[in-house]
Amino acid sequence: MIKPDLTMTLPETISRAHFVGIGGSGMNGIARLFLEAGIPVSGSDRAESDYTRALRELGVDVHIGHDAANVGDADTLVVTGALWQDNPEYQYALAHGIPVLHRSQALAWLARGSRLVAVAGAHGKSGTTGMIATALVEVGADPSFVNGAVIEGLETSARHGDSDVFVIEADESDGSFLLYDTAIALILNIDDDHLDHYGSYDAVEDAFVTFANTAREIVVISADDDGARSITPRIAHDHVVTFGESAQADVRVTGITTDGPVAFTLGWRGEEYRVQLTVPGRHLAHNAAGAFAVLTHLGVAPDAAATALQTFGGTHRRFELHDTIGGISVYDDYAHHPAEVRAVLEAARTVVGSGRIIAVHQPHTYSRTQRLAQEFADTLERYADETVVLDVFGAREDPVPGVTGELVAERFRDRSKVAYIPDWQQAADFTAEFAREGDFVITLGCGNVNLIVPQLLESLRRSNG
Repeated sequence: MIKPDLTMTLPETISRAHFVGIGGSGMNGIARLFLEAGIPVSGSDRAESDYTRALRELGVDVHIGHDAANVGDADTLVVTGALWQDNPEYQYALAHGIPVLHRSQALAWLARGSRLVAVAGAHGKSGTTGMIATALVEVGADPSFVNGAVIEGLETSARHGDSDVFVIEADESDGSFLLYDTAIALILNIDDDHLDHYGSYDAVEDAFVTFANTAREIVVISADDDGARSITPRIAHDHVVTFGESAQADVRVTGITTDGPVAFTLGWRGEEYRVQLTVPGRHLAHNAAGAFAVLTHLGVAPDAAATALQTFGGTHRRFELHDTIGGISVYDDYAHHPAEVRAVLEAARTVVGSGRIIAVHQPHTYSRTQRLAQEFADTLERYADETVVLDVFGAREDPVPGVTGELVAERFRDRSKVAYIPDWQQAADFTAEFAREGDFVITLGCGNVNLIVPQLLESLRRSNG
């Protein structure tokens, strides 16, 4: 894993950039913005994807597989933190004195001089970033934005706009959210995740305090989340706005209904605004309240902000419906922490009716799986009707002996509700044979579990043929 050097001085100019891991959910968006800024871009990735194909159609020279020759005449290398140190393109850049920017540094370079809205938190960043970008476009603003997922309706994860507002999903996992010259800091929640980087939960909180205290204009922070409430007294800022269901929240959420797409009322400065989203999930009411606070600070009239939020259609890989076969709906979601899994499954429960929820869970990273196996098991057992557990997606980590998907499955109290099936085709066939009309099948994980969806659909077709 490559960690960003937060002390590195960013280059004044970039003439040509080469992206290693250009097909990543965040990397491809940053590459697009470089292109829109008139900077030639090339890149490489280990496998073809929709992102690499789309970039190639835009004229990007994309290589599948990593080789030092791919760097070409680039004067800047942009890398993802998931890259291994022995990557030949990374090593070539080091040997030839080519500046290496972590993707967060490349994003900071793009956003320099902007009025930066940074959306941070352990959960919900992509959706909330998408809400803010969608609403700004809806009211006629022209923001720049970079999101970790494609935004439904806008059909892109990144866009260069003509206004000075730049909205980003600010990643706290490696501390890189402290790189940005943030004007508006939105903190959705704080959780004990990414301890492989921070070492302790206290260090996680310290990082969020620093993030908040360095915001130039305003801090918007949850009044409900335990972690957010814990750090709020430590925020030394003249302009702090809170949001949530708490009676003390500045933007207060009331009247939440979850029988289908979530609806709720936002209270702000003595007025109330009813909001009906197009997507389900109680947690989205809270995220929308934070987005509302950001929008009003940016000068959007409160009634216009509430109306514009209703146009948000979700993001790819967030409760994304792929197809329905034989009355069985197949969804995919990025959830990779117990809190996220719970939120997704609760949202599914509001719309599944009398059907069952069948979760296909891919644990993400060995360290998280080892540390949170019991929490994953408890959450899946409680909120899904049945669970299929795949093997761990290691991402940036080396395998840890004894840490497999079975670590989660064996912690179910009722073992009849879970099956550990590391072979994907067997998992797809098992799920298809088990599922019946009215059920929801939901893949869960931020690795490559979405790639099992075609196998699930094909198995369902055979079973319902």
